[in-house]
Amino acid sequence: METKKFLLIVVFCLLISSSDSSLEYEYYRGSCPQADHIISSTLRRIYDQNPAVAPAILRLVFHDCFVQGCDASVLLDGTDIMGSEKDTPPNQSLKGFDHVDTIKAELESVCPGVVSCADLLVVAARDSIILAGGPFYPVLTGRKDSNRAFPDISYELPSPMDDLPTNIARFATRGFTARETVGLLGAHSTGMIHCRFFEKRLYKFGGTDQPDPSMDADFAELLQSICNNTHSHSHSPSPSPSLSPSSSKSHQEQAMKMDYEGTGSGFGTLYYRSLLQGRGILFVDQQLTAGEETASWVRQYASDVSLFRRDFGKAMMKLSNTNVLTGANGNVRQICREVDSSLW
Repeated sequence: METKKFLLIVVFCLLISSSDSSLEYEYYRGSCPQADHIISSTLRRIYDQNPAVAPAILRLVFHDCFVQGCDASVLLDGTDIMGSEKDTPPNQSLKGFDHVDTIKAELESVCPGVVSCADLLVVAARDSIILAGGPFYPVLTGRKDSNRAFPDISYELPSPMDDLPTNIARFATRGFTARETVGLLGAHSTGMIHCRFFEKRLYKFGGTDQPDPSMDADFAELLQSICNNTHSHSHSPSPSPSLSPSSSKSHQEQAMKMDYEGTGSGFGTLYYRSLLQGRGILFVDQQLTAGEETASWVRQYASDVSLFRRDFGKAMMKLSNTNVLTGANGNVRQICREVDSSLW
């Protein structure tokens, strides 16, 4: 097993060696050799008490990297002179910030001022995927943290109601192909999705009196029974809500498990099979079957788990290396929520 993992590391690192030469495998081997172990062991301890941490961290890294790059800007609280990405509508349902704080505190107790929040987030996201039943992939490190947030750019995040052309165009602006987009959306294999993010598909879709015709009729009835007419409540345009975990049982917070066929029963593969059956929960997911190229990848991932896991790992590595800050271009926050006051 270790030999196989080593070969994967070599192959993947060769594949992305040109993405950012400033990042390294085991960047902290001299300054904080325990960093990966601290992150993984602390995350595992949290996960054993609260499995919802895995999809929460995964969603955080997507919302961080997709905005201005993987710089931990999504973790920053607002101040009198700086807005926060957390406060924008696409990010208001994000969770997991307290868990990031816990992991960071463990790192600071052993290696103060060494490991960046940006690196913490991408490593924790990889480990979260493994905990959710997804594939291992190597993570290069050496990222630095941003000293500001980018709330205005948060509105460029994908929406759960994006049609296929819009979705493909959004990912293309970040350098992702249609194939990579289909692969990345396989992350919607885990977590909870609140009814407010897909209820428009269930009632009077497109100005009609019927549900979305691309949804299997029996599945639509199931979702209607779960949501219990929450469509009378207000909507939030938060994107990628499938990764937002919640155990709330209130009327407004009725939710559907993304892995409704059973946790860990087939990360990715069952997601794509459900799309082929018209049982995608989010409109943006089901739309992957609306185009010839994307539908082809849906079919291939549904039938070939090895292909999906390989492509998903490569796409996550590419996402994790998006527009990173390195060297003197960033800093290392001691508290992930705060920028050092000396930098203002």
